[in-house]
Amino acid sequence: MTLYTGVMLRQAVLQVPEVHCDHCKTSLEGAVGALGGVGSVEVSVPDATIDVSFDEDQVDLGEIKQTIEEQGYAVFG
Repeated sequence: MTLYTGVMLRQAVLQVPEVHCDHCKTSLEGAVGALGGVGSVEVSVPDATIDVSFDEDQVDLGEIKQTIEEQGYAVFG
């Protein structure tokens, strides 16, 4: 967990196998980062993962996964 503005954030690493370029990275980081309660999000193209920290009182992992899927990507984890 990460401390963010006095709140402990949950951290999750999600597998997104279809991530393969900088466009994917930019699209996903923008969409997930726009969710209320997300403290940080980083997409690793070589690892095909998304590392996200979030406040569970504002957003849950299901909403984050749904946002990734709405961008056209399958998500595991």
